Amino acid sequence: MLNDKLGKLPIMAEDLGIITPEVEELRDRFDFPGMKILHFAFGGGPDNPYLPFIYPRNCVVYTGTHDNNTTVGWFNQISEHEKESVVRYLGTVSPEGIHWDLIRLALGSVANQAIIPMQDLLGLGGEAQMNFPSKAEGNWGWRYQPGAITKELSDRFKTLIYTYGRAPIKS
Repeated sequence: MLNDKLGKLPIMAEDLGIITPEVEELRDRFDFPGMKILHFAFGGGPDNPYLPFIYPRNCVVYTGTHDNNTTVGWFNQISEHEKESVVRYLGTVSPEGIHWDLIRLALGSVANQAIIPMQDLLGLGGEAQMNFPSKAEGNWGWRYQPGAITKELSDRFKTLIYTYGRAPIKS
């Protein structure tokens, strides 16, 4: 009914956690993109649905979400097994930092959309985690500081957006 009255709306399904076939069917029937979180990709085997080579085009990829640690914080806390899995998948962790590796992985994926949290763009650690699920206090305290985005950082991100074909098409 919404599509008939308003046209196609930019609705996204939060399909994280335990998802039943009925939820997947509903998401797909209405053509809602699902969520793919790179932090979830390295704890299993090659059939893990969060690995980028498995993504459908109709999804949104994130390095992590507001409920996750930052990418730097996440990488510093994962098991050695998961770190080995990350390195196997990436080939190496670059000297630029794991956050740039996952940013490139997200932007280079087939996902129609990519969302990079500001904390990952800035390369911040666990001290900048936004939300701690199930914790009543201490959430939403991180704040962007004016001047944190430098020209160098802006140019670097702009180059990656262009390189991976995610820049707006000029008419």
